[in-house]
Formats: sequence, C-alpha cells, structure tokens
Amino acid sequence: MTQPNELVSIIISFYNKIDLLKYILAALDRQTYTNFEVVIADDGSKPEVVDEINRLKDTFSFPIHHVWHEDKGWQKNIILNKAIVKSQAEYLIFIDGDCIPHRLFVQEHLEQRAANRVISGRRVMLTENISKSLSIMRIQNGYLEKSVILPLLIETLFCAKPTAFENAIRIRSSFIRQLFVKEKTRGFWGCNFSLWRADILAVNGFDERFVYPGTGEDADLEDRLKRIGVMPVSKKHLVTVYHVFHVPFDTKYEPNIRLRAENNRNNVTFTPYGIVKSC
Repeated sequence: MTQPNELVSIIISFYNKIDLLKYILAALDRQTYTNFEVVIADDGSKPEVVDEINRLKDTFSFPIHHVWHEDKGWQKNIILNKAIVKSQAEYLIFIDGDCIPHRLFVQEHLEQRAANRVISGRRVMLTENISKSLSIMRIQNGYLEKSVILPLLIETLFCAKPTAFENAIRIRSSFIRQLFVKEKTRGFWGCNFSLWRADILAVNGFDERFVYPGTGEDADLEDRLKRIGVMPVSKKHLVTVYHVFHVPFDTKYEPNIRLRAENNRNNVTFTPYGIVKSC
C-alpha cells in the first residue's frame, strides 16, 4: 500500500520540445497523488530551452530537477541513468517527453505495483488534429480525460487513423477487471512504466551502448529484469498516457538489434555499461 507521505520519482526523457513538457507538467500539477518529484532527463536541449526549464522549475507545487548533458546525438540511456542517480524515491515512474499523463496516472501506478514486478502502462495515440488542438488550459480543464474520446473515435472509424483507441477505455473496478481484462506478462515501453528503484539498480540501469532510438534500449532493460525474476505486467485500461502526434521515425537500427541479441545470448543481467561503470 502507498504510504501517505511516500515520495515517488517521475523521470521524464526530454529533448527540446518545451511546449510538450509544459503540457506534461500541467497534467502532473493536477494529479490525485501529489507527493512526487519530477526529474527531467534532458538529452542535450538548446540553451534557450534550458533557460525556459529553469524559469518553469519554481512555478509548480512539486520539486523539479533538471539533469542535462551536452548534445552528442541520441544518448537517451545515458541521461536516464543520470536521472536515476539524481532521483530520491524508492519507486520510479518513467514517461517520455511526448506523453501526457492521465489525472490518476501516479495514483494508479502506485496502486498496481507489487514485488518483483514492472508496471507496464499503455498509451493512447492522439492524431495530428487532436494534438494540434491541445493547450495548457485544455489539459488543466481535463479535456483528455473528459472529451477526447469522441473525436478520437471519429478519427479512428472514419479516417482510419491508428490511435490505439481501446487504451482510452479505462476500467478501475477490480471486479470488472477480473471479468474482462486479462492482465498479461508482456513487454513494457519506455514511455510508460514503473518499478522499484532497487530492481533497476540490481541490473545497473540502462545499457548505455544503445545509441539509436526505438529498438532495444528499453527492451534490453526488460530482458535483463526478467532474468532476475522482475516481470513486466500489462495494466491495460489503467495508468494511461496520451501520446502527442509526431512523424514516425525509423526504429530498425541494426546495431541496437545486434547488441540486444548479444546481451541475450550471454544472459546478461547486470550490465557493465550502466550506472556503475566496470568496463
């Protein structure tokens, strides 16, 4: 059970998209569970963006820590490891900088957690039209929870947009979930997962040799956690985030694929290329 004064760390992977970060912070500012800190894992944003983050930090009721390193290409895993070290809580929630959390997001991650488990949430894929309609005020007024379903349904049915619409249907009742939701041990995405700090430290965090996006960087972490008995459990229709539209990028990078295969072949658990460097 969640203790009333228990601190939680929310780690946000981020790069330059300050408008989206403002949306995320606005959504976090209306969470039902409020005892959390935010750690922005910044993979080398521009100086003007860093300045804007510094101005934002004192305008919210929760503490915000900004962890930054120089832009040397895609180094998300490196900055995430630095953010883990910076974080203060025993329970960590990870989201991406283009994913806006539901109002119950933090509360539900904590309600669903268990020993030897990674809580794996899902995302609703907002269309380009819906994404363009967002504003801080709309998020503050609960647009995503209250009003986005109908336009999402229309674009899904009549415009054939890929929205993962079913993830917008939320089921909190434990009785109904037992009847209709089959909770699976399945992979997690870096945009929405949580776990105990001790568990991610047990595998030494993210493998920093993954330097391309989209393939392997979070899957490798999942592989290594499974090998120590920490299993991801999908919590579909709970712990929801809303993914803001952007043009898809290539996710089939051969170096990442080969590296993940090598780690699996060698049954790696504690990577020597993680938080603690031993190579």
